Amino acid sequence: MEFVQWTADRPNLDSPILILAFEGWNDAGDAASTAARHIRDRFGGEVFATIDPEPFYDFTSNRPLLRLEDGSRVIDWPENSFAAISRPDLAHDLIVMVGHEPQLKWRTYTEQIISVVEEYDVDLIVSLGALIADVTHSRPTPVYASGHDPKLIADLDLEPSSYEGPTGIVGVIHQALRSQGYGSISLWATVPSYVPHATSPKATLALVNRLAQLLTMAVPTTALEIAAAAYERQINDLVDDDEETKAYIAELEQQYDSSMNPESGEELIKELEQFLRDRNE
Repeated sequence: MEFVQWTADRPNLDSPILILAFEGWNDAGDAASTAARHIRDRFGGEVFATIDPEPFYDFTSNRPLLRLEDGSRVIDWPENSFAAISRPDLAHDLIVMVGHEPQLKWRTYTEQIISVVEEYDVDLIVSLGALIADVTHSRPTPVYASGHDPKLIADLDLEPSSYEGPTGIVGVIHQALRSQGYGSISLWATVPSYVPHATSPKATLALVNRLAQLLTMAVPTTALEIAAAAYERQINDLVDDDEETKAYIAELEQQYDSSMNPESGEELIKELEQFLRDRNE
């Protein structure tokens, strides 16, 4: 059954690139969903389709939000929207999807996304994610990029994915795309383990910059840079009187500075695998 709800005027796009991000399990520090929204909003993306949330969520655990708008009550259901971006200053048309990881019917949910991919003859799919890792807030944020397609891996200098273990909706979508012959890439930013629940504009900035590099496009990031600097200062203040945490951070800084390579591909793969397993416990 088709659960994609289209607007009256569908955009005309030329073999666009689809950018995906999901709140929830795949989104430490809200970095991935914020990065996708940043791209969408900075380039004036217009929503042209949504996925009906009714079949895919347990609303007792992922509750809709009630708010007041011009004196009237409005309910915001879990967001699953597709926004189109087509601009002469970009090398590619883009579709940006921001969603909430569903609780139910993952295969059917994935089919809805693939129906949009088919409708617009999407050329490449890039998912954004974020994980908790042994990294420090005071150094550049590592971003891990992986893929399955041998040509993409070679052309873009990616790591082949060899992960085995529990997965989220991102893993399910990539496997479905791979089985149908679509090229896809996964980008994962890292969030310090000692501030796992804080929103991380620094990880968001790292994802946006890596995505911009990957897609050869210029993305305005001044607001993110300011927020990232404030984030660093706030964490410095937070841990200033915690000698144990300060010692741990100093150790991470030393490891980074001695190698000048925050994580090798192999080390970061291990971090990602452990993160995914821990989230399933």
